[in-house]
Amino acid sequence: MTQAAAAQPSKPLLEVEDLKVYFPIRSGVLIDRHIGDVKAVDGVSFEIERGETLGLVGESGCGKTTVGRTILRLYEPTEGRIVFDGVDVGSLNPAGLRKLRRRMQMVFQDPYSSLNPRQNVGNIVGEPLQIHGIASGRDMEKKVAELLDIVGLPAGAANRYPHEFSGGQRQRIGLARSLSLNPDLIVADEPVSALDVSIQAQMINLLEDLQKEFDLTYLFIAHDLAVVRHISDRIAVMYLGKIVEVASADELYTSPAHPYTMALLSAVPIPDPEIELQRERIILKGDLPSPVDPPFGCRFHTRCPFRQPERCDTEDPALRPLPEGNLVACHYSEEIRSGALTPHDPTP
Repeated sequence: MTQAAAAQPSKPLLEVEDLKVYFPIRSGVLIDRHIGDVKAVDGVSFEIERGETLGLVGESGCGKTTVGRTILRLYEPTEGRIVFDGVDVGSLNPAGLRKLRRRMQMVFQDPYSSLNPRQNVGNIVGEPLQIHGIASGRDMEKKVAELLDIVGLPAGAANRYPHEFSGGQRQRIGLARSLSLNPDLIVADEPVSALDVSIQAQMINLLEDLQKEFDLTYLFIAHDLAVVRHISDRIAVMYLGKIVEVASADELYTSPAHPYTMALLSAVPIPDPEIELQRERIILKGDLPSPVDPPFGCRFHTRCPFRQPERCDTEDPALRPLPEGNLVACHYSEEIRSGALTPHDPTP
């Protein structure tokens, strides 16, 4: 390797550029009319480095899951680019996509509906090996036993069916299935949200151990900020189809730059009762606007306690860098953090 080549920084494993995913709304019985779109994802951009965990957080309906599924092209993107290890995922034909999916896998949110109840665990975990022609017969059985052992399940589990397992065990089965093809990237779509708190900790620790052992890269989708902080290197915050802030996990929690991030963090309980009583909560008023007809200007302005109508209602803020490294989509983040702007009722 030449000195010039060694000096060049490695490219991110995953690059998402201005991704838009719109779902059409149709009406009519005799004539099928396109009357609008659900703008589930509307201009999302981010990168994930090799071996990194990027947490993607936001309230229900903000588009997190749609982003994850579109990266694997389970949903087709409306606009934008998804580049995985230098390959434009959106340009691939079915054969090329099938080959690439060996390196991109997903752990689904619901462990009860993501496993086929008619197949035993051995067939569920071994199916990707058969589809991609990696192993079959005794070789597949041996590989399945190894995968089950890796995720903390006994080899005898291969002969049992999903309904015989708890939610946490089912999620381990789903994780074993995603590991079967030795992927580089795993999209984990709220993998612990349906589990008890004690089981959540076990799953998070397992994901971290597997990342170190197999050099995995994660896109970790969740709405629980405490869980995301524990596992993520960086965190991206989504609101109504857009990313409003990206920062390292420590920076986001100690010095959030966007009012929506501040509101989310203020809702996370703190174990110390004295601190919990003294801290100021930010209560967001109103409901999440509809992605069919999002607000003009800054999408958060209808609920933002720092709203300045002359600019927030008319100008959509770009995701811009701050001196400390955060990326934030807010016109007044510096004024808010300095205290020059104080919270008030956002309604006119």
